[in-house]
Amino acid sequence: MSAQAFTDFHDLLMLGPDGDEAAVAAVKARDAQLTKPAGSLGEMEFLVEHMARWQGKAEPTFEDPMVAIFAANHGVTDQGVSAFPRDVTKQMVNNFTKGGAAISQICALHEINLRVFELALDVPTGDITVVPAMDDRTCAATIAYGMEAIAGDVDLLCIGEMGIGNTTVAAAIYAALYGGTGADWVGRGTGVDDAGLKRKADAVDRALTRHAGRLDTPFEILANLGGREIAAMVGAIIATRHQKVPVIVDGFVATAAAAIAHAVNPAAIDHCLFGHVSAEGGHASVLAKIDARPLLNLGMRLGEGSGAALAAVMCKTALHVHKNMATFAEAAVDEKLG
Repeated sequence: MSAQAFTDFHDLLMLGPDGDEAAVAAVKARDAQLTKPAGSLGEMEFLVEHMARWQGKAEPTFEDPMVAIFAANHGVTDQGVSAFPRDVTKQMVNNFTKGGAAISQICALHEINLRVFELALDVPTGDITVVPAMDDRTCAATIAYGMEAIAGDVDLLCIGEMGIGNTTVAAAIYAALYGGTGADWVGRGTGVDDAGLKRKADAVDRALTRHAGRLDTPFEILANLGGREIAAMVGAIIATRHQKVPVIVDGFVATAAAAIAHAVNPAAIDHCLFGHVSAEGGHASVLAKIDARPLLNLGMRLGEGSGAALAAVMCKTALHVHKNMATFAEAAVDEKLG
């Protein structure tokens, strides 16, 4: 694997701009005047501060939020790791665009833009138990595609994915980054039975053995074991940091992209929130590894950006409350004594 293909991405992850602390100070100053005890809205107050810090706005906005779903297919499905055939990826992409999926309905109800990015669905990545998922050129090009995908006036990005077999490749990424066996990281995914769960764990173990010696850097791990949707989400994380757009990361698979970026530079994901802790095995462990605090715990494991979108609704609510609550002076309410 040629490290040169990833030099620019490595540099971008290392050189991301800092957050705007002056904007945070302005938010805190207004919050102190609102008709409530200090800190009484808990995480809601944190969300407003986070949005201000990474948008660089004293009055953060929720005017152009977007859920971006990156969809890809995986050769490792040949190993019987999923309860559904690979064709379901393309079928679900069609369902997203027609409004029939859970994420479609969440976005429609809460006026969040939904975009779906298809990543060569007719050309699955290599079966990681036999060959690399991607060569370095393909992996780098897909990261670049993810960087370009979120261009525009987005003020909050939620990243999610669709890809039959992608919980297996995400588990392989985690095992390569943090150690352990396939059994430590795989979960039921699309609902495999016990035999399917064993096949998933075995596929991860064989992939780790097959690519031993070529998993020394995060980008090597991504190229050898990952998927196009994960690579594209890495690109989206890079681009949003430099464009001053806060991000909400979805569940087990989407977090693999954040884990790759974190492994390059832990500070590279400071602009990311994590929408929820998935019921998929291992997700809570990954969040602990990257020191991430999930906003929700609803027992979900759907993917599609669904948990991230629900967390975005929390952000929308937090910003609305912060902007529209009355101050003590406006409401003629006495402030705290002393």
